[in-house]
Amino acid sequence: MPFAQVFLIEGRTEEQKRAVIEKVSAALSEAVGAPIENVRVLIQDIPNTQWGIAGKTAKDLGR
Repeated sequence: MPFAQVFLIEGRTEEQKRAVIEKVSAALSEAVGAPIENVRVLIQDIPNTQWGIAGKTAKDLGR
């Protein structure tokens, strides 16, 4: 059973997350030849204060 874990800075809409799940599932199913029913996708929202980019938080960088 293929499993994908996706980390995003929080703030995406439910519709955007739904699109990520749909597209990641389709890509993984196609890439490994697994039935899409067996694909699992987990999205984790990370606060921008806990996401580091080049030594700064995403919040400090305006993201």
